[in-house]
Amino acid sequence: MSRQQRRIGLTGGIATGKSTVGALLAARGLPVLDADQFAREALAPGSAGAHRVLERFGEPVRAPGEGERSAAAIDRGALGRIVFADAGERRWLEQLVHPLVRARFVAELKRLRQEPVVVLMIPLLFEVGLEEICSEVWLVDCGEEQQLQRLMEREGLAEAEARRRIAAQWPLARKRALADVVIDNGASPSALPGQLENALKRCGPVTQG
Repeated sequence: MSRQQRRIGLTGGIATGKSTVGALLAARGLPVLDADQFAREALAPGSAGAHRVLERFGEPVRAPGEGERSAAAIDRGALGRIVFADAGERRWLEQLVHPLVRARFVAELKRLRQEPVVVLMIPLLFEVGLEEICSEVWLVDCGEEQQLQRLMEREGLAEAEARRRIAAQWPLARKRALADVVIDNGASPSALPGQLENALKRCGPVTQG
């Protein structure tokens, strides 16, 4: 029989506080695999992914700079404005990046196979079907208006643009119904450690195939 490993899928909506929760879990010594980091690496300057993006969108998404490496760098803000305004372009980008991110998860889980618990921080976990590689799913939650205000403040977005980005993901209500654990990040940050402690005690490990 394979040894047991607990794989916590950590998800939520944009600006609900996934990174905060991930940092708290990492501070406890748990390995945290970050889908956003893997996506950034997939589009790193000079990468095959970056070249594909630049071939499709051209100068409007090219980051300013000098040298060969800078010539193949992406202005992520400009790219975001394009793909969040056009569902077709967003699907194209997702079809490029998501397989690369999934492959990284598979490789990292293989590397960490001796760890008893691994956290997989995946904003679009349900949207792309990655719950299948998790033993349980934790949703970082907050109120919809609070989410909107946080996103506007964090990214410096107008309300219409922030709402468009939120609408590109599943609604929080839909995710709540599918999550094993809901972490309320709508109140004081001081309440988070206790919630995480309870959640870690709540579910046990499962057999890894």
